[in-house]
Amino acid sequence: MNNLESQRRQYGLAERARQLSWGGVQIVDDDLGRSGAGTARPGFEKLLAAICEGRVGAIVSLEASRLARNGRD
Repeated sequence: MNNLESQRRQYGLAERARQLSWGGVQIVDDDLGRSGAGTARPGFEKLLAAICEGRVGAIVSLEASRLARNGRD
């Protein structure tokens, strides 16, 4: 709630992608501020479904190692 640095970085990265003429940029921020230990991660689950369905052209990430927070993911 008080630490908004991750959110600023994420939105800044999305804006940079738009500046580079990438269309359809979507931000997955449902999971911001949630512990990786929890089981409900709606943002990650929507992203994973979109990848499996072939609806994702690219994923831009600052820290890809944090995208999947456990071995199952």
